[in-house]
Amino acid sequence: MSGKPADGTTVSTARCSICGRPTVPEFRPFCSRRCADVDLSRWLGGVYAIPTTDSDSDEDGEEIAAPAAPAGRRNGDD
Repeated sequence: MSGKPADGTTVSTARCSICGRPTVPEFRPFCSRRCADVDLSRWLGGVYAIPTTDSDSDEDGEEIAAPAAPAGRRNGDD
């Protein structure tokens, strides 16, 4: 495949990340609805989860304060 058909349009050489077939513009970056659904299922199932470390510090490295306890009812408030 030269990358350009006779009519001058460009042919995509990208491959589906699930099955390896050529991608289809309607389902890009996949080749079909099935492969798009397989990928979505993997995301929802945690297969593509980003590993993290359990830490009590935020992005700046400062400790995260414990959430405040909910305010209780004061006497006489009804």
